[in-house]
Amino acid sequence: MTETLAIVLGVALLGAAAVLVKHHFWPMGPDEEPREDVAEYISMMVGVLYALVLGLALVSVWDANSSAEEHVQAEAGAAHQVHLLADGLPAVQRERMKSGVEAYVRHVTDVEWPAMERGELPDGHGWQLLSGLRSAGQVPEGATRAQQATAQEMLVQLVLLDDARRGREADADDGLPPVLWFGLIVGGVLTVAFMFMFGVQRSVSHVVMVMGLSGLIAFMVLLIHQLDAPFSGLLSVGAAPFTRHF
Repeated sequence: MTETLAIVLGVALLGAAAVLVKHHFWPMGPDEEPREDVAEYISMMVGVLYALVLGLALVSVWDANSSAEEHVQAEAGAAHQVHLLADGLPAVQRERMKSGVEAYVRHVTDVEWPAMERGELPDGHGWQLLSGLRSAGQVPEGATRAQQATAQEMLVQLVLLDDARRGREADADDGLPPVLWFGLIVGGVLTVAFMFMFGVQRSVSHVVMVMGLSGLIAFMVLLIHQLDAPFSGLLSVGAAPFTRHF
């Protein structure tokens, strides 16, 4: 991050130095007029580059939010399948599996979800409950072929549950890189500031344009901020898939 900021600042200072050298050694002649078209071109390029940064950030957080929703759906679906498959096990294993799945879901919805809404990562107790489910799914030697087949399918669902949980934890830990946030903030300020510098007289239309552009940029940045935290905020992924099945 520090090296990136240093490079960006160095390039900006180099550009400023080039302009100063040009005006010092090759000043504008008396017959030359100011080049407003150059100013407009620079302003346009800043807007285009900022639009690219804005689009990249929006696509990134949108994909992350969609990934979080898919992982939650997969985790809840796998837990539901394990709960249903438990009916095909011997009586002792059936009760252990059903109670184990219900305890896991209660922990996810009552403990982990409020923590993720606060921006914290899930604790390790969920993995302990998941390990207990694997142990409870072991079928004794005297089980029938149907019960053994059910146990094998249950192991497949437990693997899916494990993978989905890892994905959910990764989604809760991921976020937009600080470099991209720097580009969003600085680019937005430059895009709005250039509207005050080049070629637009003070008028009602100028005020309306600045207000509209500023409001739109603020809306997009806030939208990216909301999507950047998939388990908190207005656009968060909820625990509805778990509560719907259980």
